[in-house]
Amino acid sequence: MFLALAVALVAFAAFIQFRARSHEARAEAAYPPLGRIIEMGDGVRVHAVVMGEGPDLVLIHGASGNARDMTFGLAPRLAERYRVIVFDRPGLGYSTRINETGATIAQQADLLARAAAELGADRPIVMGQSYGGAVALAWAVHRPANIAALVPVSAPSIPWDTPLDPFYRVTSSRVGSALIVPMLTAFVPDARVAQTVRSIFAPQAVPEGYGAYVGAGLTLRRHTLRANADQRANLLDEIRELEPHYPRIAVPVELVHGSADTTVGLKIHSARLVDRIPGARLTVLEGIGHMPHHVAQDDVVAAIDRAAARAGLR
Repeated sequence: MFLALAVALVAFAAFIQFRARSHEARAEAAYPPLGRIIEMGDGVRVHAVVMGEGPDLVLIHGASGNARDMTFGLAPRLAERYRVIVFDRPGLGYSTRINETGATIAQQADLLARAAAELGADRPIVMGQSYGGAVALAWAVHRPANIAALVPVSAPSIPWDTPLDPFYRVTSSRVGSALIVPMLTAFVPDARVAQTVRSIFAPQAVPEGYGAYVGAGLTLRRHTLRANADQRANLLDEIRELEPHYPRIAVPVELVHGSADTTVGLKIHSARLVDRIPGARLTVLEGIGHMPHHVAQDDVVAAIDRAAARAGLR
């Protein structure tokens, strides 16, 4: 009986891995890289999409996302007057992981700053949304010579006291990473991700065509789920470490945050961050949720233009 049970468990585990690999293969076939792969050494690769001409502008996506979030509408619009560089953050999209413990926001900022320099962008404007905004802040703190202006959008920036979401608590654990993550990849349909996307955009609607473009299946790959979970689980401690250094940021800063953002609260984060950075300006978007770079794009573009003008780039 025990032998039969062991054989059944091994067979089930093999079936899960087979389904997971099949799901990943379908996702990657449907949503291939949009840009080029930069070899950064030590086996680390960064996927970058470059478009347009003008002052250098780096766009950094949030948690669970990839470069397609930025190239859906914002990047092509900005490419009319900027040289836009959109990166996949480490472990997401087609950029490889830096390590197996969850790349810190400082490590990610360092990697992306070096990747931007490889593309000839030594001092770009850096705009980051949500988790990407925290990476952008770390870039301004730790690579001050390699940034011209900073535009954090809906960015977590101030330590909070709510507990880690149970999903990330499980998927970032050793047991969850080994057992639960493959089952999610194997059995969770892409449509389930689409439901989560709707909640992130609330109270606004998801733009037409966004779900089909951004590639939910890429988010459900095993290595992406693990990288994202580790990064999210470590973020609070990293924000605590970063916060005392905000007064050192000396470049123009244009903060953008929606008043109806329930994912990263305005009052906890940007409303307090604006007083920590000398000369920082905050644009509050009334009634807008967590995704203003899609649903209030004019305001985000205007903030980038103001940052560029303050930096003497326009």
